[in-house]
Amino acid sequence: MSAQVYLIPTFLHEEALHVLPAYLLDAIKKCNVLFVENERSARRYIKQLKKEIVIDDYKWFTIGKAEQEVVQAFRTCLKEGQTIGIISEAGCPGVADPGQLLVGVAQETGATVAPLVGPSSILLALMASGMNGQQFAFNGYLPIDNQQRIKTVKELEVESNKKNSTQIFIETPYRNNQMLETLLKACQPATQICVAVNITGPDEVIKTLTVQQWKQQTIELHKKPAIFLLKA
Repeated sequence: MSAQVYLIPTFLHEEALHVLPAYLLDAIKKCNVLFVENERSARRYIKQLKKEIVIDDYKWFTIGKAEQEVVQAFRTCLKEGQTIGIISEAGCPGVADPGQLLVGVAQETGATVAPLVGPSSILLALMASGMNGQQFAFNGYLPIDNQQRIKTVKELEVESNKKNSTQIFIETPYRNNQMLETLLKACQPATQICVAVNITGPDEVIKTLTVQQWKQQTIELHKKPAIFLLKA
């Protein structure tokens, strides 16, 4: 019997359970082993989906950076033909979140990998931005150093202009305001910037303006989950 691996998305905002499809719970019930980014929040998440689930019936592993012992435990579970769930902190496992190393192992060993539908801040922000959804790139986190970050932003702007592409990136929530300041400082006045905040939450804001227009706006992003998109 070959192993089955379910990639189980979670909510982007804790008040947005309604955006999660019902079949996620069906998959969780089939699992007997869970590899998670954070065990405490994953346990709470499962209880939110269905409080009757006995979460201690699962065997739990914390992914972390998928150190060798975690990978070895994952390989052992695959060899035993277990049904495994992978859960990250927000959104979809393996997409700007831990899980891809374990999925790579699953693919190597011929296990069945089933990606389940759920919210992705990258795709939802792109959908709502009005920017090019045919040609885009996700760049993860930009450099922390201010000068290096400005240099990278300018390079992304050139790339966007050259390829008519949307450039997408994220920042640690407590540095969001500085990121927007950098974008307004480094980019050309006509370049479009989309800021998507608290996606799926009750206070969701997704706004696309030119750099010139953003300079006339005030938006508070400190410690709020946000994603940034750029289109030259």
